[in-house]
Amino acid sequence: MVRKPILDLTLAKAIGPAREALLEITDGSLIGEHLEAVSDGERLVTHRFAALLPGYEGWCWFATLTRIPRAQAKDLTVCEVGIVPGEDALLAPPWVPWAERVSPEERDAERSAAEEAAAAASGAETPAGEPSEGQSTEEILDGYGPGQTAEADAYQPDSENFK
Repeated sequence: MVRKPILDLTLAKAIGPAREALLEITDGSLIGEHLEAVSDGERLVTHRFAALLPGYEGWCWFATLTRIPRAQAKDLTVCEVGIVPGEDALLAPPWVPWAERVSPEERDAERSAAEEAAAAASGAETPAGEPSEGQSTEEILDGYGPGQTAEADAYQPDSENFK
């Protein structure tokens, strides 16, 4: 049988320090009323506050506090602060893999489009300056005018201009 932790009254009354801890991560205007103080263990209490953050309806700010035995309220330690969804929070739906989200018709249409793109790419002309299958770099350079050939030669490793 697991015993439920007893609520530490010193920590439960520390609403002000819990709110101050939240001010380090958010603006005070986004922190609503104190909702509850919950015992998470021996000398460990989590305070929850309503979140007034747009788009976070039903969420709660939280600050978890602790203290050493026989310590006064001024000797509290903040363990963690953040925002968590409440029971009525709006949450994103669970992630579903793409293959399970699309219909068979959409998959077929995408496959057809990919096949058409691949066919078009294989039948396309080679862009200027790129060798087609079986064509050497020298054959490409022969097609340039006199000024362009000299410039292209300057970038060849055996050229005097190559640096």
